[in-house]
Amino acid sequence: MRYAWLLLFTLVAVRVQAAPAAEWTRAPAAASEWSSAKLAEATDYAKAHNVTALMVVRHGEVVVEWGDTTKPTELASVRKSLLSALVGLAVHRHQIDLDATLDRLGIDDTVPALSAEEKRATVRMLLEARSGIYHPALSETAGMAARRPPRFSHAPGTFWYYNNWDFNALGTIYERAAGTSIHQAFAREIARKIGMQDYDPAAQRYVRGAASLHPTYPFRMSARDLARFALLFLDGGRWNGTPVIPAEWVRESTRPHSDADWDFGYGYLWWTADAPTPRENLLRLPAGSYFAWGAGGQYAIVIPAEDLVIVERTDRDRHLAHPKPPEVAHLVELIRAACRP
Repeated sequence: MRYAWLLLFTLVAVRVQAAPAAEWTRAPAAASEWSSAKLAEATDYAKAHNVTALMVVRHGEVVVEWGDTTKPTELASVRKSLLSALVGLAVHRHQIDLDATLDRLGIDDTVPALSAEEKRATVRMLLEARSGIYHPALSETAGMAARRPPRFSHAPGTFWYYNNWDFNALGTIYERAAGTSIHQAFAREIARKIGMQDYDPAAQRYVRGAASLHPTYPFRMSARDLARFALLFLDGGRWNGTPVIPAEWVRESTRPHSDADWDFGYGYLWWTADAPTPRENLLRLPAGSYFAWGAGGQYAIVIPAEDLVIVERTDRDRHLAHPKPPEVAHLVELIRAACRP
């Protein structure tokens, strides 16, 4: 194991502050450090670009809550960051060894099955999207399939590719190790502990099909519940001072392990503002920032340097055109500029 879990809470500086209880705390308007006019500009921009729910949280208090923040809608690939938190708990409990190979774990797939070389990939490589396994995957868009490298073109651990096969196989590995479903585990291990108001494990589902043995595990979650999850990570895995996710896992999973698309880095199923090769990221976020990102306008952005969480959602049930990444970048800039120095 790479991690010294016994030093978990001494090696990582964790900010402890009051988290929301049954209901969120609103920042008092009279003492607000935010510009109402600039926040209104940001909200108008969000409305004009089909953002259907927006939450801005600073110092654990809601600054902006706009749109339908209570409706659970599909998170798309944000699901991967949720799974990362569960994997961290399983690693902490010695249920999962990050350096275990797929061969050791008995992980395979439909014909054409995995080769002996592909089975050398480890759990850590899957978390980093560096498995080198380019088998067809479920919930893979036509664009993803077209960009998928040729089979056997990269040895395990040598190449980053945003790979649904890695993410789906991780779901199988977690469920075998934990002995429970992802959605039920998330409810028990995280949602209930941090007071999520709208998450229902019974409303979740899997996507199964002939392309792969490993199903996709979509999540439906409200914007205000996703904001709680982001705030949990901002607070180093604690909720009101009580550990929920190991602090070392929060730090390790949200630091860059690879250069990724859009000039971002990639951690353990989290996108990072920093990258191993320094460059300006598309969202122009401060160093140390990270985010969960899903297709169709799903973002949970964590900015530790500013004690700030931004959650932006476009309701996928409504089939709306969603903001493109440069437009998301502008919205984030408008929100950050609204905070008075």
